[in-house]
Amino acid sequence: MGIVLLCICAFVNSSAQETVYPAPQQKETITLTNATIHVGNGQVISNGNVVLTNGKITEVGTSTSTAGKIIDCKGKHIYPGLILSSTQLGLVEVPTVRATVDASEIGEINPSVRSIVAYNTDSKVINTLRTNGILLASTIPDGGIISGSSSVVQLDGWNWEDAAYEKDNAIHFRMPSLLARPRNRFNFGGPQVPAEDPVKKGLEQVEKVRTFFREAKAYTAELNHDNTNLKYEAVKGLFTKKQKLFIHCNIVKEMLIAVDFVKEFGFDVVIDGGVDSWQIADILKQNNIAVVLGQLHDLPAMVDDDIDQPFKTPYLLQKAGVLFALNDDDGNSRNRNLAFNAGTAVAYGLTKEEALTAITLNAAKILGIADKTGSVEIGKDANIVVSDGDILDMKSNIISYGFIQGRQVDLNNKQKQLFEKYKYKYGIK
Repeated sequence: MGIVLLCICAFVNSSAQETVYPAPQQKETITLTNATIHVGNGQVISNGNVVLTNGKITEVGTSTSTAGKIIDCKGKHIYPGLILSSTQLGLVEVPTVRATVDASEIGEINPSVRSIVAYNTDSKVINTLRTNGILLASTIPDGGIISGSSSVVQLDGWNWEDAAYEKDNAIHFRMPSLLARPRNRFNFGGPQVPAEDPVKKGLEQVEKVRTFFREAKAYTAELNHDNTNLKYEAVKGLFTKKQKLFIHCNIVKEMLIAVDFVKEFGFDVVIDGGVDSWQIADILKQNNIAVVLGQLHDLPAMVDDDIDQPFKTPYLLQKAGVLFALNDDDGNSRNRNLAFNAGTAVAYGLTKEEALTAITLNAAKILGIADKTGSVEIGKDANIVVSDGDILDMKSNIISYGFIQGRQVDLNNKQKQLFEKYKYKYGIK
């Protein structure tokens, strides 16, 4: 009964409405002055200005010219808006309440499923991410072997049409586990042998996916079709490089299959997870395979790995020249610790600017949106955050301003409102 009541309370709280509205379109020029500008490509500009006009960055540098609304950022730091490379934001609100979960479809091969149409802009999680400097996210589907297409959303909009930033830019293939695990591991009196060979079953599923892509390739090569196949139509972009194939896997033997997909189909492949990617970094580099590392604050995948291996992996990929992005897929923090995952990577080898690039420009490159965001450069969308201190540090990560396409977004959220409510109730100043 206690669990039922807890779930009901969680659902009621998640449905409460706070007055945080999407920002109107930018109308006047905004100049951010006297700040330390972290461009996102490794460059740092001291005491610089950034000018935002009509949703775009129109000036970056140490020029003393100012225009429009002036915001003095003396002592503060300007960063590109942080980017979540892989998340179910807007698809899952309260994981334990089924009615708030809209992340998967039935069936094994569902490439025509589009996560963007299920994206919920009223999610209470969204506002908490903006408060931590996250302005863009790639929201991905779940379920089956081929889950469907993901889209990049900007975290300020009335509906999914407003939020859509880059639609259907990737297809997601969830690699079956190729790691044999004993059955009844916690039943010490029972058998310790799997009922069936999980590796054999996994390889059969992989072959099913290969067959699907071979058929889709043949379908794409035909100029005219008597009948339209929605599943094959959904993956056409993989063959023209308009879409990327995100393969969710972690261990070496699974990632080597991803390499085979590159060689056979010529796909633009991204490894999503990549716990053991450091072991085959040279192979990934040779085949131009990017990596989105999952949860940095985690235990190693194998019992014989170093206990701090997850923290060292970003540096090893950087050293090998592999394009990678850092992510936060922890179900407890709900993506808010993205910047702090990057901060941990700094303690284990990355420079601060390299770590910043891993959650901004690198993420934009992997998602195919680097031409319009990911760095503070002239001509790109004005997706910018201003922090009182180091954005990678938990103590000084205090976001003063956030701009999405030049719109100054509200940094309030439900948690802040509850904090203020109970401060008032108990007379705390």
